[in-house]
Amino acid sequence: MTALLNGTTTFSSSQALASTFNLRITIASKDIDQLGHVNNAVYLHWVQEAVLSYWHHIAPGEATSRLLWVALKHEIKYRVPLFLNDRVDALVTAKEARGSQASFTTLIKRGNELSAEIQSSWCCIDAMTRRPRRLAQEIVRLFLPDTNSGHSTGC
Repeated sequence: MTALLNGTTTFSSSQALASTFNLRITIASKDIDQLGHVNNAVYLHWVQEAVLSYWHHIAPGEATSRLLWVALKHEIKYRVPLFLNDRVDALVTAKEARGSQASFTTLIKRGNELSAEIQSSWCCIDAMTRRPRRLAQEIVRLFLPDTNSGHSTGC
């Protein structure tokens, strides 16, 4: 998989601008099920890979060694199936951060065609204690650049 930070921005009604992270996905033959398309469970692996790659790409080295992410919830809407040899991208956008939790939207796309949309919630934990860790405002701003420093997001 290849990570690219997309130079575009994403708009949503619930949030101002947010950077979108692009992870290129290579479909392997082991990802294909008996129906001849990518197995639904593989999408969960892709979301995990995409969100964690985003974190490692955008966060300072010291933060990536001190903080870990644990998935709390994934909601997947499957649109169209994917097949071996399809060129696929996972586009991740941070939507909200509050306390130790953050939510992301991941779009799995084949070209301009949306294959799946995933809403996921994650908890940041301290690497040493394995307990939830509140996100510092400067970390939140890496994912949500338009977070107003005077407005508390609870992080």
